[in-house]
Amino acid sequence: MPTPGTPLQAALIPDCTELEAHRAAYKKAKTDDAIFVCIARHGQGWKVELDAMASRKPYLPDQAMTVLQSAAEALVLDGTVAQANIGSEYISMWPIDTEERAREIAAAFHAAMHGLKQLHIAVPRSREKS
Repeated sequence: MPTPGTPLQAALIPDCTELEAHRAAYKKAKTDDAIFVCIARHGQGWKVELDAMASRKPYLPDQAMTVLQSAAEALVLDGTVAQANIGSEYISMWPIDTEERAREIAAAFHAAMHGLKQLHIAVPRSREKS
């Protein structure tokens, strides 16, 4: 069993194809103060969803989201996914050919979001000199 608030391994990413599974997984992420992650059947393929707002502040800085956006764009460019939506605290990508590949992508982005958040917490924002 993973420690609450830590990145999930691919095998532990919840399948939220059913609405009730999505609700339960999001509620668990909020309870665990964790970044929400899931995969879901999307037509003939799979979708990956991540939401940093399930955890308490501080949220991810813009620089962190830029790194994640670049990675998502690389997946679009190489044809792994056709679409990627990246917001200030949210990422979704689809369609992905297999459940295994969706889990791999979800776990990688979840670990990256978690790591970037921890780095943001550990390294204070630089202050302007007066």
